[in-house]
Amino acid sequence: MAFAGMNYLAILIAAIAAFAWGAAYYMTLSKQWLAAVGRVEPNKSPVPFIISFVALVVMGFVLAGSIGHLGPGQVTVKNGVISGLILWAGFIVTTVFVNNAYPGRRYSLSVIDCGHWLGVLIIQGAVIGAMGVKGG
Repeated sequence: MAFAGMNYLAILIAAIAAFAWGAAYYMTLSKQWLAAVGRVEPNKSPVPFIISFVALVVMGFVLAGSIGHLGPGQVTVKNGVISGLILWAGFIVTTVFVNNAYPGRRYSLSVIDCGHWLGVLIIQGAVIGAMGVKGG
């Protein structure tokens, strides 16, 4: 099986861009999100932000590996976005809805969070696809 390789700079830039998207997204929807989780005030600890960034780097790495498995010459913006959409639909949406269903969390929380992750995977796929493989 051919593998196109990893561009670690693309993964880092994809994580930074996705983090910026998340900040803008949740700042815009902060009141709705807080209502959906049943809180009045956001968590002020820096720990969730650190965990989020590390998770975004891991997610970028996995997405790059998934796109890279399409083979040489297939790491493109289009294939990056398509791969991001497929992974989002198959793993993110299903996981978020299941995890929020059992404790009886509001449906709106799943919708808001899935919208965030959709943006994350489209952005990361586009960045990784645009920057290509290492040396490419």
